[in-house]
Amino acid sequence: MFWRREGGPLDIKNNSPMAWLLRIIAVVLIAAVVVMMFRLAAPRAAAEDDVSELPHAIDAGWKGEKVCELLFENDETRVARCTFPPGVGHERHWHPPHYGYILKGGTMRITDAGGTREQETPDNASWWSDGVEWHEAVNIGDTTTVYLIFEPKSATAQ
Repeated sequence: MFWRREGGPLDIKNNSPMAWLLRIIAVVLIAAVVVMMFRLAAPRAAAEDDVSELPHAIDAGWKGEKVCELLFENDETRVARCTFPPGVGHERHWHPPHYGYILKGGTMRITDAGGTREQETPDNASWWSDGVEWHEAVNIGDTTTVYLIFEPKSATAQ
């Protein structure tokens, strides 16, 4: 080890102030790296735990109020309409695979594992999603946005 080499700059026998300073710096740097590794890993583990407890998109709301209304359900599919007036959002939730259609677009702030972004959603646009582990959104525009979500029942189990 570097503190046991005889005659070297860190020779413990000579107990030079520089040798002790370098030893202290090395120990502090190692401790800092270990602490940072735990700090970076802990939020990920907590987020993964939180995901299993998240509500399904149709069940999620905003400040205790429902934003999605179940319009149709049978053995094979279900359809919901989600309405977001200005300032209203959708709490953190998950989606199984689904098809979405935007009846009325607007400006949404969306947060997911990739970060936060603002997204313009045009009227009459549509998309297919293979599912969303988690996200949350809030309408930051001046108009009410309305979405239709079509879910195959075979895909709703998380």
